[in-house]
Amino acid sequence: MSEDQNLLQDLLDQEKRLVFDRFDNDIAILLGTRIVERARQEKLAIVVDIARGDQRLFYCALAGTSADNEFWVAGKKAVVRRFGHSSFYIGQRARLRGVDFAASALVDPALFRAHGGCFPINVAGVGMVGTATVSGLPQADDHKLVVSVIEDLLAELGQGEPRAEVWTA
Repeated sequence: MSEDQNLLQDLLDQEKRLVFDRFDNDIAILLGTRIVERARQEKLAIVVDIARGDQRLFYCALAGTSADNEFWVAGKKAVVRRFGHSSFYIGQRARLRGVDFAASALVDPALFRAHGGCFPINVAGVGMVGTATVSGLPQADDHKLVVSVIEDLLAELGQGEPRAEVWTA
């Protein structure tokens, strides 16, 4: 497999591996808080959005962000909700196919943003129930931040599969 094909497979493997046993308001708030804590430790200017279905359960905009980040959060979430995969996976898949994402998917590019940073919240035996989104960094870094905190939280909660090697850009 090529490096690009390996990237796509790694992104799909993350989605299969990072599955919650349950996902409620308290876990959503804990996840959002942990992402914010990591961002503060690393002095990152990000927006964090955790949602279950249509309900936003956690939102935080750290210093250095702007209203533009909300546009990116909404667009990334729309991609994940529509296609059921991380926004980074969907964008990279279009790039590797050599197609414009919005044109090939027949979606409005003002509403759907296939850029890294939104990850599906999957529950075992249920499927996708929500999203965890970060905006403010380069797309691979937005994605990596969300994934690494979800991995750490699942390990702490004793949920999901054991931690595997983390993909890095």
